[in-house]
Amino acid sequence: MSTIELPLPGFYDPANVVDDSRWIKFSKLLQAATEWRIAHQLKAAVGDRTKIGLLLIDNQNTFCHPNGELFVAGADEDSRRVVEFVYRYLGIITDIHCTLDTHRAFAVFHPTFLVNEAGNGHPDPFTAVSLQDIKDGVWRASPFMASALKSNLVSAQAQLEHYTAELEKAGRYQLMIWPFHGMLGDKGHNLVSGLFEACTFHAMARGAQTGIQIKGLNPWVEEYSILGPEVTKLADGTGVPRRTEFLQQLLDYDVLIIGGQAKSHCVAWTIDDLLRDILARDPQLAKKVYILEDCTSPVTGFEAQGEDAFERFRKAGMHLVKSTDPINTWPDFPVL
Repeated sequence: MSTIELPLPGFYDPANVVDDSRWIKFSKLLQAATEWRIAHQLKAAVGDRTKIGLLLIDNQNTFCHPNGELFVAGADEDSRRVVEFVYRYLGIITDIHCTLDTHRAFAVFHPTFLVNEAGNGHPDPFTAVSLQDIKDGVWRASPFMASALKSNLVSAQAQLEHYTAELEKAGRYQLMIWPFHGMLGDKGHNLVSGLFEACTFHAMARGAQTGIQIKGLNPWVEEYSILGPEVTKLADGTGVPRRTEFLQQLLDYDVLIIGGQAKSHCVAWTIDDLLRDILARDPQLAKKVYILEDCTSPVTGFEAQGEDAFERFRKAGMHLVKSTDPINTWPDFPVL
């Protein structure tokens, strides 16, 4: 074991990582974190000479729990590896940022947004909706959606046509109707229990507030990437901004480590956005990005897209690594 790798704390139980029925005892966690800090002579994160950021994308019950609305096969085991990685390298991880896919009943990718030509049926989950579908009236804006979003139906229909056109123009995925997921207020929206516990333990032991980044609340656009929406301007000219301040925060780390769900979608699109900015600034910055390839899985049916994206990242200079390999053996990893 390397000197920078810590043991797993005694309270850790891998069976608890995706247990959505448990309550974390935060007062006991604080006591354990204080004792851990003393036992392992941990310093406040603000003093880290090498700043290491850990970006964990959408490790929520909705994706990672087997009963989740959009469970990604393998995400439960991915989550356990992520949690154990946090505990082992708690002493050198400066900051942890967790993203939360966050939705309500009416959103462009939920069945409620669209109705069929007769007006009495919604698209099934995993229906791909093209611009031609909208033009042909196969699917159209729902009047109940327009009511919920305080829009008139003509404007909502114009936005739907604009949106699907912009997706196709940019060569992105077609509009996909997903099962209801990441619903704000429901337990599916929560981080898996064991990860929230590990992040809070890190916060208490190292004096580093866990970063929480919300994406997906704008009902008119998809946000696979935490750094920005799929389409940045609505039909009426309203802009949907990118998260430039958070992007800069990520780029300021000496090392940026990324994992989460799903490999084919939110992880891939976030790293794509990050890479685009890296290439525009300095391609050498790609070398400080490490992707935990054993802590992410693709949506079933989109495996090839995930593999293609990760190969593109590797060719750009980013590192594909395993969470179980000693961190100081990773290529180009700085001496701590």
